[in-house]
Amino acid sequence: MRKKIQGFTKIMAVCSAALLLSVGIADRHTADAYSVPEGSGLAWKSGIVSAMDTASSQDGNMQLMLFQSIPVKTVQVSTSVETSVVLCGTPFGIRMFTNGVMVVDMAQILSQDGSKDPAKEAGIQIGDIILSIDGEKVYQNEEIAKLVEESNGKPMQIEFKRGNDILTTTLNPVLSKADNTYKAGMWVRDSTAGIGTLTFYDQNSQSFGGLGHGICDADTCELMPLRTGDILPVTISGVTKGLRGTPGELRGYFSDDTAIGTLGANTDCGVFGKLEEQPEGTVTQIGLKQTVQTGDVKILTTIDNEGPQYYSAVIESINYHGDEEGKNFVLRITDEKLLEKTGGIVQGMSGSPIIQNGKLIGAVTHVFVNDPTRGYGIFAENMLNESRSVLNSTDSLNSAA
Repeated sequence: MRKKIQGFTKIMAVCSAALLLSVGIADRHTADAYSVPEGSGLAWKSGIVSAMDTASSQDGNMQLMLFQSIPVKTVQVSTSVETSVVLCGTPFGIRMFTNGVMVVDMAQILSQDGSKDPAKEAGIQIGDIILSIDGEKVYQNEEIAKLVEESNGKPMQIEFKRGNDILTTTLNPVLSKADNTYKAGMWVRDSTAGIGTLTFYDQNSQSFGGLGHGICDADTCELMPLRTGDILPVTISGVTKGLRGTPGELRGYFSDDTAIGTLGANTDCGVFGKLEEQPEGTVTQIGLKQTVQTGDVKILTTIDNEGPQYYSAVIESINYHGDEEGKNFVLRITDEKLLEKTGGIVQGMSGSPIIQNGKLIGAVTHVFVNDPTRGYGIFAENMLNESRSVLNSTDSLNSAA
């Protein structure tokens, strides 16, 4: 009898452990907040996890259930209107100027008294954004160089941004022994340019979303603060095939210097702004993130002069709790034609729309350096929400002005 009880106890312990493990896995593989289509009754089911329509949904919360009976966690819920956008998959050029000037490196200045680094001595770090010098706003590299050269070595008050903080410091320019001019001992950058892919165009707001990730400085990897920016037409002239350890890239050039749109924001979810004209493309509904599943998808991208084409891929895994916004799921290219031409995902394809079950569910964002057939994607819902947030902020600023 005792052995039976012990056996039963062991079975119960194993079952309890399995149940706790299942709940833990369900927790990790579900988000903490969801948008639900209006009129859906705030209830849905995805695999073995379901959202129950309970009284708690009235205050914006909902209970996630495992096997429709075991509570997993409470999540935030908001209703949304189903949105359709124009699928793009077209390359575009970006010409962007920063709000302030980014410090990208430090430099030792050889003076009569030996080597010095005035910027480092002032506490300035790589990645800082120089906003003003002695109360004068600066936006270009040349402006900083001119103010430093004309300082005659007098201490300068520097206002700069580090993360979300605005800081001030005093910088003492050093007279360079090499050319007899005063220098600050820092390399700075005020602009960038490149090629990406448009993801969608919202007909209602005449706005676009692209890239699926922010534009970062090549040296510091910091998000570049946008002051102004243009969208330019691009002609793809070739592809450098991606290899293990060496990311490939789309080669192209700005086919016209006349802007076809303006940048409104550079964020972790991508770049957003306005286009002068509606691009050609299929009108497609946005798929909410809880509808995204592992398995077959299509990506829409442009790799030559034939325009946007559909290629096969699969979503291997989904991550609702990643620290980086543009890495919501892992994507693997399976299309033999695309693999032959590009090796998989290459630079310039960021922003390429991902379609599943006839809906836009995401965009390509990053490539795995050691496996160009695989990369990351971002939920289309996240990009759309960011686009609306940018639009609302811009409208508020215009109203205040």
